[in-house]
Amino acid sequence: MAEPKRVVLRDGTVRWRTVVDAGRDENGKRIQLTVTRDTKKEVLAERDRILHQRAAGTFIAPNKITLGEWLDQWLEYKRRDVEETTIRTYRLALVHVYDRLGHVPLQQLTEDQVQDFVDALVAGGRRKGGEPGTRLAVSTVEGILTRLREALGRAVVRRLIPSSPAQYVRVALADKKLDKRERQRPKPWTVDEVQTFIHGIEQDRLYAPLMESLMGLRPAEVCGQRWPDIDLDEGILYIRTTRTMIGNVQVLEKDTKTAAGERALPLPNGPWEALRRFKAQQAREKLAAGEAYTDTGYVVVDELGMPLNTRQLREHAYRLMRRLGLRQVRLYDARHSVLKALALSGVPDVILAAWAGHTNAAFTKRKYVSIEAEDMRGAAAALDAFHGVERRALT
Repeated sequence: MAEPKRVVLRDGTVRWRTVVDAGRDENGKRIQLTVTRDTKKEVLAERDRILHQRAAGTFIAPNKITLGEWLDQWLEYKRRDVEETTIRTYRLALVHVYDRLGHVPLQQLTEDQVQDFVDALVAGGRRKGGEPGTRLAVSTVEGILTRLREALGRAVVRRLIPSSPAQYVRVALADKKLDKRERQRPKPWTVDEVQTFIHGIEQDRLYAPLMESLMGLRPAEVCGQRWPDIDLDEGILYIRTTRTMIGNVQVLEKDTKTAAGERALPLPNGPWEALRRFKAQQAREKLAAGEAYTDTGYVVVDELGMPLNTRQLREHAYRLMRRLGLRQVRLYDARHSVLKALALSGVPDVILAAWAGHTNAAFTKRKYVSIEAEDMRGAAAALDAFHGVERRALT
């Protein structure tokens, strides 16, 4: 191995330099690093450090890639595992990272920079849809941080950085408490509201697909249903495809989001009978329309057989809610009401997760089952019995 060479710069400064063979990159190209220091001893120490790390398999070759450039590569890599709609969601989640940290060289990114970035987002990170300086929801910031952690974790695996500077970054507990106090989150419908809606829309043409929403199906699963996927004799509904939207404009038909999302559900009597009637109604509409009818095979169609998208179904539901004087909630939020009702009725966790199309029962309960004071009336009654106090309505 060549000894360090003495180098005299133009201004007369003496430095020492050597070239170190640092192995090969992922493409097999030889990595040679030029080490320049003020003394021969410093050059030898740095050379020994590089060779030791190379032998131990911990050497990280210097690179000039920025965080923004790495995020572009990571998103491209993720296309192997997730759908285009998910890639779009990831990119939207990372837009703040691109804006504020994208210019930072990946190997120079520090934990303090990431923590300051997170704190600033919580304090006033909204880019649009609100006044400048509007606080972002803690859940939104945590979603951004999750994506950043995943991207930086991949950079560690690819040996671009020795460790992730986002690994131990968290939203401050004080910010979480403030967010919980200040942010008004729309609550899913109560049982009474669900039943008011069901009884109020019995004569509506789209009663059957809306009842599917009140089975806990995602709107994209409802709109993706085809008649061959429903066994009206046995009362089994098969979920195989979805029709979702990109940017609330472009319709995308695809497989279910996960393998667990492809499932078969037994139809409750209400939706079962509603779907029978809806299929018969569509047969009459087809006969009346004649050649103007397009037989697409979808369940959620207009009077001429053309499929409706999630936005159209959602807007139709909103009109019905306003007519009935009900709180306007997203159809997706009906999924929360359904899964919560199933959980509180004693449905086992494994069945609850399978019904929702999840692989993890803990995730299903954590995300969809939020307990309110009214849900704990039974506990209050149990304490009355324990105290020996007669349960009665107080005025």
